[in-house]
Amino acid sequence: NKVFYFGGNDMKKIVKYSSLAALGLVAAGVLAACSGGAKKEGEAASKKEIIVATNATPKPFNYEENGELTGYEIEVVRAIFKDSDKYDVKFEKTEWSGVFAGLDADRYNMAVSNISYTKERAEKYLYAAPTAKNPNVLVVKKDDSSIKSLDDIGGKSTEVVQGTTSAKQLEDYNKQHSDNPTVLKYTKADFQQIMGRLSDGQFDYKIFDKIGVETVIKDQGLDNLKVIELPSDQQPYVYPLLAKGQDELKSFVDKRIQELYKDGTLEKLSKQFFGDTYLPAEADIK
Repeated sequence: NKVFYFGGNDMKKIVKYSSLAALGLVAAGVLAACSGGAKKEGEAASKKEIIVATNATPKPFNYEENGELTGYEIEVVRAIFKDSDKYDVKFEKTEWSGVFAGLDADRYNMAVSNISYTKERAEKYLYAAPTAKNPNVLVVKKDDSSIKSLDDIGGKSTEVVQGTTSAKQLEDYNKQHSDNPTVLKYTKADFQQIMGRLSDGQFDYKIFDKIGVETVIKDQGLDNLKVIELPSDQQPYVYPLLAKGQDELKSFVDKRIQELYKDGTLEKLSKQFFGDTYLPAEADIK
């Protein structure tokens, strides 16, 4: 075996070269890290943020639990955008009128707030495929025998939120029954508060969707109220609503709703939040 001895200058060179090599490795690592970070940032930046508006009512469609939004429609939206490589979803809570004002101003891309179909909305917004069916019912106090159907609401009072389907329905009713209109009290209260006031006798009846009514009666213990089924030629559906111009997003949402229907996700969520299957006919999910 040969042993090599280096003088002082040689040793200095070795140290110098070793230091340079180490610096090179560190620099390469930093560059690699920066390169990896830039890629991740680029991936995140390539996704479009979709802002979805909701007024977080009525339960079980949309509500807050422990400070977090949840409910059938909220979880359907999460399922729609889950694992998307194109979109990130963000929810924003607002009052009912703010949902539509935000869509008009392009502040929101989409909205879920137990929204049903009207011709007027269809002219201003884009309806995605329906995600649930939700027939309307008439609610009165159990000791009130004077209201048995819509034929009996003339001269009776109710609370409505302006711009809702039930408000429009009753405004149209009053045009057709101007000799004996129903009394409309406009409010900005949420549905839970409205049902509480009906229970307290502050007005006579309420028209609303069956699922929401039954949930609030159960949750709030409003045992003095009764539900009257309303005949209808069509099953009212619940839809996500999109701002005008969001055609590409609508195509994506429609396709995902069809997939969620077929793979059983919608049925699972319906049973979780509604206690039963309240889904549109498959032929109508298009």
